[in-house]
Amino acid sequence: MIEAVVGKKIYSTWMDMLKKLVPHGRTHRISVVVASMLQYAQQIANEKQKSNSKARKLFELFEAAYDNYIEEDIIDILSITESLLKDAKVKFKRVNSRGNCYSIAEEGVHQYLHWQDMPWES
Repeated sequence: MIEAVVGKKIYSTWMDMLKKLVPHGRTHRISVVVASMLQYAQQIANEKQKSNSKARKLFELFEAAYDNYIEEDIIDILSITESLLKDAKVKFKRVNSRGNCYSIAEEGVHQYLHWQDMPWES
């Protein structure tokens, strides 16, 4: 769905970036890259939503997750984010040195949802 909204050229660039960065990248850095892709997709979806049904649907999913931040709404954005990483054919589920599982997709969604947070301004 994101590819249809942001366009093939941008999506292809993202796929290339993820293929090169994810395999050896640190999750806390990669998750910000993924979140920025989601932020960009949301902005483009917003711009195109009046004339494009896929953009409208994507924008609604982003808005629901961002505004409500409830589990059911986040699942859709997580699914979209996992699809983004699957399209790039990269492993996004990892295990840390303590044996705990975590996900680049989940961390990316977390970064997306907290994009505007600046704790030092509170």
